Amino acid sequence: MRQINVLEGKVVAPEGMKVGIVASRFNEIIVNKLLGGAVDGLVRHGVEDENITAAWVPGAFEIPTAAS
Repeated sequence: MRQINVLEGKVVAPEGMKVGIVASRFNEIIVNKLLGGAVDGLVRHGVEDENITAAWVPGAFEIPTAAS
């Protein structure tokens, strides 16, 4: 296996930070795993569960509307 340079840092979310995630039901099997990874990353960096909101939409066309 090749050696690569890895850069790591510590990210700490500001207290009370709220995050919204918009997810498409198209390819839901894949999107569920991506959503789980996003939520896990946010929680590991200090965002409280109650400050994370996920909005599901039918497809990619509806994502901009839900995000605004």
